[in-house]
Amino acid sequence: MEGNFEETNKLPELKLDAKQAQGFLSFFKTLPNDSRAVRFFDRKDYYTAHGENSVFIAQTYYHTTTALRQIGTGVNALSSVSISKNMFETIVRDLLLERNDHTVELYEGSGSNWRLVKAGSPGNIGSFEDVLFANNEMQDTPVVVSLFPSFQESRCVVGMAYVDLTRRILGLAEFLDDSRFTNLESSLVAIGAKECIFPAESGKSNECKSLYESLERCGVMTTERSRQEFKGRDLDSDLKRLVKGNMEPVRDLISGFELATPALGALLSFSELLSDEGNYGNFTIRRYDIGGFMRLDSAAMRALNVMESKTDANKNFSLFGLMNRTCTAGMGKRLLHMWLKQPLVDLNEITMRLDIVQCFVEEAGLRQDLRQHLKRISDIERLVRSLERRRGGLQHIIKLYQSTIRLPFIKTSLQQYTGEFSSLISKRYMKKLEALTDADHLGKFIDLVEYSVDLDQLENGEYMISSSYDTTLSSLKDQKELLEQQIYELHKKTAIELDLPVDKALKLDKAAQFGHVFRITKKEEPKIRKKLTTQFVVLETRKDGVKFTNTKLKKLGDQYQSVVDDYKSCQKELVDRVVQTVASFSEVFEELAGLLSEMDVLLSFADLAASCPTPYCRPEVTSSDVGDIVLEGSRHPCVEAQDWVNFIPNDCKLVRGESWFQIITGPNMGGKSTYIRQVGVTVLMAQVGSFVPCDKASVSIRDCIFARVGAGDCQLRGVSTFMQEMLETASILKGATDKSLIIIDELGRGTSTYDGFGLAWAICEHLVQVKKAPTLFATHFHELTALAQANSEVAGNTVGVANFHVSAHIDTESRKLTMLYKVEPGACDQSFGIHVAEFANFPESVVALAREKAAELEDFSPSEERGKRKSREDDPEEVSRGAARAHKFIKEFAEMPLDKMEIKDSLKRVREMKEELEKDAVDCHWLKRFL
Repeated sequence: MEGNFEETNKLPELKLDAKQAQGFLSFFKTLPNDSRAVRFFDRKDYYTAHGENSVFIAQTYYHTTTALRQIGTGVNALSSVSISKNMFETIVRDLLLERNDHTVELYEGSGSNWRLVKAGSPGNIGSFEDVLFANNEMQDTPVVVSLFPSFQESRCVVGMAYVDLTRRILGLAEFLDDSRFTNLESSLVAIGAKECIFPAESGKSNECKSLYESLERCGVMTTERSRQEFKGRDLDSDLKRLVKGNMEPVRDLISGFELATPALGALLSFSELLSDEGNYGNFTIRRYDIGGFMRLDSAAMRALNVMESKTDANKNFSLFGLMNRTCTAGMGKRLLHMWLKQPLVDLNEITMRLDIVQCFVEEAGLRQDLRQHLKRISDIERLVRSLERRRGGLQHIIKLYQSTIRLPFIKTSLQQYTGEFSSLISKRYMKKLEALTDADHLGKFIDLVEYSVDLDQLENGEYMISSSYDTTLSSLKDQKELLEQQIYELHKKTAIELDLPVDKALKLDKAAQFGHVFRITKKEEPKIRKKLTTQFVVLETRKDGVKFTNTKLKKLGDQYQSVVDDYKSCQKELVDRVVQTVASFSEVFEELAGLLSEMDVLLSFADLAASCPTPYCRPEVTSSDVGDIVLEGSRHPCVEAQDWVNFIPNDCKLVRGESWFQIITGPNMGGKSTYIRQVGVTVLMAQVGSFVPCDKASVSIRDCIFARVGAGDCQLRGVSTFMQEMLETASILKGATDKSLIIIDELGRGTSTYDGFGLAWAICEHLVQVKKAPTLFATHFHELTALAQANSEVAGNTVGVANFHVSAHIDTESRKLTMLYKVEPGACDQSFGIHVAEFANFPESVVALAREKAAELEDFSPSEERGKRKSREDDPEEVSRGAARAHKFIKEFAEMPLDKMEIKDSLKRVREMKEELEKDAVDCHWLKRFL
């Protein structure tokens, strides 16, 4: 494969002569060393990369080093790789949209004279938008975050500022966080952070390490900046230039922060907003409320498969892929992205979204009409941003115009709806659309475009200012047409003089080198050779014929070219003027974009709910203080969407005081993980404002979803499977409230059976007695089901622990296991590990030996001792006393500041705690048994 690499990939040829190579080498040596920067050099027909960048590109994207070439010789030789324009787009898209470890720089020039023309990073892709989204819709809005932490004992106050360059939003927040930075992590997930800056040496090494890990979990590119940049001075004057409207509310907002203002100062410097005058007066600034949405950390996002992943087999593997049925060009997708990361906690807002979705579900005709109209809507947000930055032209204006003239059709469809939610539809959409499209707003924009742009030329693919818009342009157009007529008349006259058929034999060409010229074939040339030499000037003789001119044609051609140049110059000036005028409509278009993208996403929810083979239902949503989480006929939306799946629905009833905490046992592959995840996904969908995959659903609003699902090793960060499990569980123990939803799957399997069981029991006790949050706890420790009985005898218990199991059938004769995938009340009284091994086609000899050894362990203790042990298990007082002490142990362990302790100190403290536990176990057989 490597041998014919260039042939199969058509690698552009690297063409540099010795002088050009020497000049480039001298320039390349002057570039500063930046390990994260991938530098491209525009060679007109192709691009190149050099040095370490060329090796990185060859190995990562070409998958072979045979693509490498050398510039120069000996010690000065520089490895290089040439890149086609299509490959350049592919690489830049991957570096800026998929990865989080590189910045991109593009240089233009030649020889030793090169200049940086574009620079981008995952959080700031503005200058590369034309490359990234030329043939792709912009699905997400990159956000750059600036952090200014202040470490205090075991906690940290975080000052945060962020900028959304697509929506032109500046945000500020200040909040207290724990040693795991759980609030920060959920905030970064919610705002969609791609890049983060913070002060160099912002705290002790252990504190910084925990901060780094939080950013890494979120997939954020990190950049340290000098502490000098984190200052709040001159912020007032900077914001006065950037923020639209009155400055008094802005000053009041800024004055309420201590740490967020230095973060904002550094952010403005880093993002270079003030260097682009197109940003002036176009930003809004707001306070970001970390409690304004349901909190989701990176672990929950992964566990619930909220966003798309490269490993997804199809788009329905993720919740975003499944729910994304949006029609607008990019706007709806970006809003859906944001909504899934920011589920609502306000009951009125959720109800409003659900009402609109219900309207669109029930009115199929209205839904289909609106979706058809929205398919004709361009990406208004990006078009307006391009015009504001003076990077747009008439093509952008025409796309806005074509989107705007669809609005009357949308209004007509909405007016025809007279159903249950007609007043809401009128208030939410109709009245706003009428206000936006009146004569003082978009009506004025339509008049401007129809008066200033030559719409008739659009059929020819030309975007031009109408000559009637400006007297100078009109005069130049008349001159141009007159000269064109005179040239045509001269063409006819010359044909008669030379006795040649016009256009057939004597052609009139316009060449870049000579301007207007006559052309005849070489076959005709001998017939008029005498006249050619006496009356005309022969310019060129080639295979395609002889080109010649005379004084009159030369004069008319020069005049014509002069008028055309003036006409183009006038067109450009007028285009700039029209662009500037259209940019003044930006606020109107931004409001319109928000309105249409919201409608688009809610129509997408309705289309999904109505088109599934088993329709979705509207959830009944209650405030977090009342109600339960009851899902009847619940299904996992992504799993049931797979072609090969015949999904078996299950009920889930998380009822306060009865089954608020559920322990789910049963065989592996039996459906435990799918069951608990589908509950989390359903709650998230309900709080986003969507119908849910259930026959009937009632959801009490949750402020956060915590998920400890799956065991992914993190050895590259020096974190084992079990340690990762413990860290994620620590986040739950510290961050959860009684208004959260907790999902835990197979906790404690990364250590010994007794240790794992002890931890699982103590964590359950803590969640039941302290956190009191609705919890789904799937486990392979079927002994853990005794917690339900122990908890039922605790005075004042308001949570309610219940056992459930996924059912399976074992044939008594063949011992074969059949999964039934139904979740039923009650505990599972045995393990099914050996049966699952048979499922996996283990060799019969291995399975037989496993059964033999399992039987030996069952009979290991004398029958009398087993009987005593069994009786002790059934002693409620014994269980309660032992569980309380185990709970104390796990609470002390959870409160240990592991991220600040040295390994040897933490191990020493754990040994001491274990020794104390062993002393207490002397008089407690329950503790003694699992110790």
